Amino acid sequence: MSKAVTGTDFQFEGQKNKYTGKVRDVYSIGDDKLVMVVTDKISAFDVVLPKGIPFKGQVLNQIASKFLDATSDIVPNWKTSTPDPMVTAGDKCEPFPIEMIIRGYITGSAWRTYQTGQRVICGVQIPDNMQNNQKFDKPIITPSTKAEQGEHDEDISKEEILAQGLVSEKDYALLEKYTYELFERGTQIAAEKGLILVDTKYEFGKKDGEIILIDEIHTPDSSRYFYADGYQERFDKGENQKQLSKEFVREWLMENNFQGKDGQIIPEMNNEKVNEISERYIELYESIIGEKFVKEECNNVLARIEKNIKSIL
Repeated sequence: MSKAVTGTDFQFEGQKNKYTGKVRDVYSIGDDKLVMVVTDKISAFDVVLPKGIPFKGQVLNQIASKFLDATSDIVPNWKTSTPDPMVTAGDKCEPFPIEMIIRGYITGSAWRTYQTGQRVICGVQIPDNMQNNQKFDKPIITPSTKAEQGEHDEDISKEEILAQGLVSEKDYALLEKYTYELFERGTQIAAEKGLILVDTKYEFGKKDGEIILIDEIHTPDSSRYFYADGYQERFDKGENQKQLSKEFVREWLMENNFQGKDGQIIPEMNNEKVNEISERYIELYESIIGEKFVKEECNNVLARIEKNIKSIL
């Protein structure tokens, strides 16, 4: 298995700064361009795990690139090119300080919250007597704040966003519209591949006064997918759904008493676990994109990335 890329440290002509996120290294070039390197790092519960996952960066970058192209008729996006399998380049935007999370089904963190007895999530009323993995009558939007590095994202309601002036009422109405439309498109594409798009998140920014879709979309890091085949049977029996998302990583961590809380120790990630996670990411790529994943293997991935970025600057 190829060596995972867990970080970059390039210096490009015109480079203003570099931002290191949980998974991505983002280089600011000049006043208006960004270059995003999607590393093989993996995070869960807002914690970066100690080992990278080979080919994960390529999987995420290529899925996001294809979905940005497939939704550009709904909302303009930041992408201008993908010079490397692990890199997207595009326009610099002023990001909104919130993430638009949309859920078609109750599962994951929403289900864990529901089980505590809460029936209002991010200002949205949730019906009584729901079951895990049950479909909502209509998808719900449960926004979160966009946390600074090292901090946790926090649930927030539409009313709180407007009251705090994080987003104007006019802009929020557009963010809602785009979120529903993007989710509908993602749901349609997933259905064609025998999958259910369960929930996902979108990030937006502004460029020249226009709302732009930024970052990644419909990847296994930002989304959850169920297999459509057998969904109803498993639901009726109260069984776990067969899914493609990062939830299996969270479940493994929880089984080993880790949820990112103070004092908890990340369980050991042996080679078998790393390989298993890598194969699951490749499986999602092949399922949602509908084509064979081609591993871009080379002796020096960092040198390849640097060369390909320089070719577009």
